[in-house]
Amino acid sequence: MSISSSVDISIVIVNWNTRELLRKCLTSVVVHAPSNAAVEVIVIDNGSQDGSVAMVEQEFPAVRKILNSQNVGFSKANNQGILSSKSTYILLLNSDALLLKNSLDDFLSFMNQHTDVAACGPHLIRPDGSVQPFLFGDDPAPGYLLRRAFNRLLLHQPLHNWNTTQTIEVDWVSGACLFVRRQAVNSVGLLDENIFMYFEDNDWCLRMRKKGWKVFYNPEITVLHVGGQSLIKNHEAQKAYYRSLVYFYRKHYSFFSFFLLRIVLNLYRHIKG
Repeated sequence: MSISSSVDISIVIVNWNTRELLRKCLTSVVVHAPSNAAVEVIVIDNGSQDGSVAMVEQEFPAVRKILNSQNVGFSKANNQGILSSKSTYILLLNSDALLLKNSLDDFLSFMNQHTDVAACGPHLIRPDGSVQPFLFGDDPAPGYLLRRAFNRLLLHQPLHNWNTTQTIEVDWVSGACLFVRRQAVNSVGLLDENIFMYFEDNDWCLRMRKKGWKVFYNPEITVLHVGGQSLIKNHEAQKAYYRSLVYFYRKHYSFFSFFLLRIVLNLYRHIKG
């Protein structure tokens, strides 16, 4: 891994009590470092109590660390990393994600060739090789949420084809692995710290698009995502998801759209329950 004063990619990883996953994540960064680019790695630890910090210090001494005394949330922690970085591109990478061969090289190649693209998301796969849902999507307007609920609850199928082989322009890509152009970040600002977790990627991509930038999903770039199941098993995560969605609506949409959202959410919960 090349470290220099002139940095091409800053890899920002937020960690909260995921020591073993973080070890694998950082190992993947070292093993699959780009061939002709300088990289810096920044780990922001949100008050972990599992020995994560000691592990990074002992096994990955080149990694820069930002230590928080408590869990300040996904958005704020990533912003700390972004503010301390000094690169042309920034990769937000979950601690439970693993880079694969050529991941960073392919990101660089695509972004260098498409200078109007602010953010790019890869094809995320699970350990068993299956596709990770919700890699990308449309803005969660009321009509979109109704179509998604209809497809899921009545047709038992997703609204999007997560296995598409086409590189496509989308409204947003997942923050689990999000490759972003520094110039775009400078034009729209950091992640919204009012969002503790969930929809911070939607919000960021929407703000970028409003400034004239494009957002792309590129299935030719593949990254392994071990997690991605927190909503299914974690009621607190579900509550955070809905809180963030409500905030997103208040920020970006009209009162009428916010009213429709409440109806859609109540209908969804009623059918689901």
